[in-house]
Amino acid sequence: MQTEQKIAAAIATEIGAATAQVVAAVTLLDEGATVPFIARYRKEVTGGLDDTQLRNLAERLGYLRELEARRVAIFQEITGQGKMSDELALKIAGAVTKAELEDLYLPYRPKRRTKAEIARERGLGPLAEALLADRSLDPHKTAEAYVAGEVADVKAALEGARDIIAEQLAEDATLIGALRDYMKLNAVVTSAVLDGKAEAGAKFSDYFAYSEKWSTVPSHRALAILRGRNEDILSIAIEVDADIASPNKPVEHKVAATLRIGSGAADQWLRDVAGWTWRVKLSLQLSLDLMRELRERSEEEAIRVFSRNLKDLLLAAPAGSRPTLGLDPGIRTGVKVAAIDQTGKLVETATIYPFQPKNDVRGAQAELARLIVKHKIELIAIGNGTASRETERLVAELLADMPAPTPTKVIVSEAGASVYSASETAAAEFPGLDVSLRGAVSIGRRLQDPLAELVKVEPKSIGVGQYQHDVDQYRLAKALDAVVEDAVNAVGVDLNTASVPLLTRVSGLGQSIAEAIVARRDADGPYASRADLLSVPRLGARTFEQCAGFLRIRDGAEALDASSIHPEAYPVARKIVASCGRDIRALMGDSTSLRKLDPKLFVDERFGLPTVKDILLEFEKPGRDPRPDFKTATFADGVDDIKDLKPGMLLEGTVTNVAAFGAFVDIGVHQDGLVHVSQLADRFVKDAHEVVKAGDVVKVRVVEVDVARKRIGLTMRRDGQAPERSTPAAKPAPGGGKNHASKPDNRGGQSQQGSFGAALSEALRKR
Repeated sequence: MQTEQKIAAAIATEIGAATAQVVAAVTLLDEGATVPFIARYRKEVTGGLDDTQLRNLAERLGYLRELEARRVAIFQEITGQGKMSDELALKIAGAVTKAELEDLYLPYRPKRRTKAEIARERGLGPLAEALLADRSLDPHKTAEAYVAGEVADVKAALEGARDIIAEQLAEDATLIGALRDYMKLNAVVTSAVLDGKAEAGAKFSDYFAYSEKWSTVPSHRALAILRGRNEDILSIAIEVDADIASPNKPVEHKVAATLRIGSGAADQWLRDVAGWTWRVKLSLQLSLDLMRELRERSEEEAIRVFSRNLKDLLLAAPAGSRPTLGLDPGIRTGVKVAAIDQTGKLVETATIYPFQPKNDVRGAQAELARLIVKHKIELIAIGNGTASRETERLVAELLADMPAPTPTKVIVSEAGASVYSASETAAAEFPGLDVSLRGAVSIGRRLQDPLAELVKVEPKSIGVGQYQHDVDQYRLAKALDAVVEDAVNAVGVDLNTASVPLLTRVSGLGQSIAEAIVARRDADGPYASRADLLSVPRLGARTFEQCAGFLRIRDGAEALDASSIHPEAYPVARKIVASCGRDIRALMGDSTSLRKLDPKLFVDERFGLPTVKDILLEFEKPGRDPRPDFKTATFADGVDDIKDLKPGMLLEGTVTNVAAFGAFVDIGVHQDGLVHVSQLADRFVKDAHEVVKAGDVVKVRVVEVDVARKRIGLTMRRDGQAPERSTPAAKPAPGGGKNHASKPDNRGGQSQQGSFGAALSEALRKR
């Protein structure tokens, strides 16, 4: 219990909450409550912790519990060896990270027979102890007394003593911690191209002679050089004090200081032992530690970027329940067409061949016109892949000849559509439909409701991250699943139309129960009320509590079932309605009447002010959707290919991805352009997400076009200025020397005067 209180106090400090709030949240999580449920319906219990705080809390809770379990295991292991002391016990109790714990455990960890152990077995332990205890001794003369048996000569005796002392230094937790901290501040990451790999690894050319402080290497650069190493293009090293000409490096002085080097006859020998220990043992050990931490830090940032982009994409504005024509463009194989009604149901498919080799433009337009009229189509969703702009032009010409009102055409991201088409989910939905036509259905549906369609695709396959294939796949999947869960529950789900994949993401539900919900709906018809869920097999009271508030029933017998108000709070909601003396449906949306009410009047022993305020807000804006209003970018006529672009052009586009170094924008030329972070605004921008998010419609100006390498540089600055050209961060300094890149400017961020060339190079590698 004391340990749990300690953990709660630590987490409270980290997330900016009171310990009591954390304890309450931990109790709910341990009881099986989900983060969305706690954040939305247990505000009184947690004191209003939001979903971000709760996600961080849950992650840290897991880490700190593992830390405590490891602490106990290490304590028991050392105690079992009979080597526990009061001082060591205090150090173990005070360790705040797993790394600190492992440093303390290192001397006691079972290991293979070492050179130090062999030296001790040969009787050289007293020699090492003598030289450490009496610095006036001459090492060589003292060692002569130990030349016997397997110790062939003085040199062998001193090497054995050195191995014993080196092992003691390498297992000194205080020294290891101090050296690690020093390296974190002063170490430099370097990379170089391997012999004969320059041509094959041209995409990594920015890192052929690269150098940057370990503490400032951004995620995307770290992951780039790590990928280069994995592909056998680059070698990587972590260096410290490399630019200090003196043979006596500061880091070696730190090792020597542990031995309290003086001026005695043995001290010079001990100084050499300290230097040897650093070069042979500690340098490699700590470099590996820092490399591992660099990877973990970079992966964490990459996962954070992917998560944020995914959230923006999932919560993109839905076009709504309108009849839609989904077009999956293709040239030789034709354009796949799927007509879907306002509920997303597939009603008809077709394949048209307006391009080579058939060039049946008239037949294609006639077929599209027939489908538009027959199904009263209001939206046309065109995938943004190959032949997208040609297909858009075909549709535009058709609509120009049709009487008003004509459908609205929209370019839609195809990201993940092919993955969905070949998935078991798609096969179950459309068992008799060709795989290529399933893609057209998905494109149409994701215009109607991006969230409902994208949940059918594995989050990693949606492709809005940077280096997502290089990071820990388990951590990535866990983080993205949390994003999807939060997004689905923030919006809410229509119980009578939701698919199994969508229901699976609802708080408290899983695959099997979601399937049971749909099976019951298919067998008995639509659910009349939320309470009907209790008739679903294996869906008990506990599950109902977790999921009910996030499921909606439109036009049901109970008006409150269409809201985000939880059934447990219906008595409070009815009390509010009764106080107004009006029908519940008449009261919903009446802001004037609702704002006159005093929320405090409806607080009771179970439901506090936060719940009452949420109920009033729901009455004021019933069924409110947190997603923005729908709008789409209008691509410029005549700008269909990268060759059509000219510097200075002002265009409209859609943000497709946001990375650490900027944002990618689809301007309708089959190749996204990059707005470097320095070009996102007329002010300093530290994080691109401060300015844009995936799905935003933005105005951009073309700055640079490299047709050969398919690179487009864009700016959102009002002055339209290109960034100053300077030596890129990842390039060597003139004369072949190494350049410590990305020096912090006086605003605490990174210098934003990097060239588009370097930024675009990084972008291309990422893509």
